[in-house]
Amino acid sequence: MFMKSKVAIASTVLAAALASTSAHAATANADATATILEQVTVTKSADLDFGTIVVGATGGTVDISTAGARTCAAALVCSGAVTAAAFDVDGTTGEVVDVTVPANVTLTSGTGPTATSMTATLSGSDATITLDGTDAFTVGGSLAVGANQAAGDYSGTFTVTVDYQ
Repeated sequence: MFMKSKVAIASTVLAAALASTSAHAATANADATATILEQVTVTKSADLDFGTIVVGATGGTVDISTAGARTCAAALVCSGAVTAAAFDVDGTTGEVVDVTVPANVTLTSGTGPTATSMTATLSGSDATITLDGTDAFTVGGSLAVGANQAAGDYSGTFTVTVDYQ
């Protein structure tokens, strides 16, 4: 019995010693936060259209401004409706998004070995937009038309990217 009480006393002393070290412990609180943004979306509302171009022995450029106005080189004859590409952006109001537009797009007519191409240099390049609910941007371009460019319907696709900063 004396042995049991020695063990009990030793356990009590050990527990008291361990308890006294926790008296020197410190604590702190931290907050956990998160900002949730609605998914940003971009939707095309108009394509970039250079209209109809008649070329001869001398080439030139056809420019479409971001406002949709056309400038046609003197050696070319331009007609038909034209538009700048237009995009609508939706996301969380007050947030800033980066808009990235590629530098060029290749327009191709035909397939296989008979395919011919032209390159349009895009304007309305990279920008930032602070979202307010009615957000849009436009992309124009400059189409380099070669001398005696092969006749055909030319088309190409380019991708714009919109992402939160």
